[in-house]
Amino acid sequence: MSVKGKTAVITGSNSGIGLGIAEELARAGVNVVLNSFTDSDEDHALARRIAEETGSQVRYIKADMSKPEECRALIGQAGACDILINNAGIQHVAPIDEFPQDKWDAIIAINMNSAFHTTAAALPLMREAGWGRIVNIASAHGLRASPYKAAYVTAKHGVVGMTKTVGLETAKEPITCNAVCPGYVLTPLVEAQIPDTAKQYGISEDAAIEEVILAKQPSKEFVTVEQLAGTVLYLCSDAAAQVTGTTISVDGGWSAQ
Repeated sequence: MSVKGKTAVITGSNSGIGLGIAEELARAGVNVVLNSFTDSDEDHALARRIAEETGSQVRYIKADMSKPEECRALIGQAGACDILINNAGIQHVAPIDEFPQDKWDAIIAINMNSAFHTTAAALPLMREAGWGRIVNIASAHGLRASPYKAAYVTAKHGVVGMTKTVGLETAKEPITCNAVCPGYVLTPLVEAQIPDTAKQYGISEDAAIEEVILAKQPSKEFVTVEQLAGTVLYLCSDAAAQVTGTTISVDGGWSAQ
């Protein structure tokens, strides 16, 4: 069964990883629902651009992933959800005894709880359609920890645990649920951090990448958005019909350590 003509809802997809996945799926003939918490002309223009470039139907729907009712409403507004990509996420770095409670709450809500609400809303639609794919964009931090990222590590570990549970609950159905665990990905957000990191350590930008940002990534190369998008497309394919309840690491060897 081809993914062509299926409908994918991708949370947090007006930039970075989510946008790359949206473009890849649209090129494969999937109708795409883009999402973020904004509702700008640029958001809707982005949907029009992808539609024009790929010939797939692409819409933008605003929904704040920190709000349970909006998470569920997003699926309802989409009207169909054969493929659900839970990608929305934020980050904050601080020691746990200094971690602001509002930042903790927001990271848990957006990075973990939103995936629960969208999945709960999407599964009945997938069952009605007789097919479904859920892909949670977790992180190497869903398998490993780093200091000062308590909320992020907790949320991503939670997403991995939920992935296993949903995989088991849907194991006898033509529905799969998996998590992709990227290492450091070269997104505009990360790219913008390179000069500041170099300045902070008093080293070159190349050294900042290899010795600081990619310190835990043995390949010493960033994961690309295209590599992640290709992994997601594989998980949506027939070849991955028996891949469920598991994680796929795209992390340059990080989790092998």
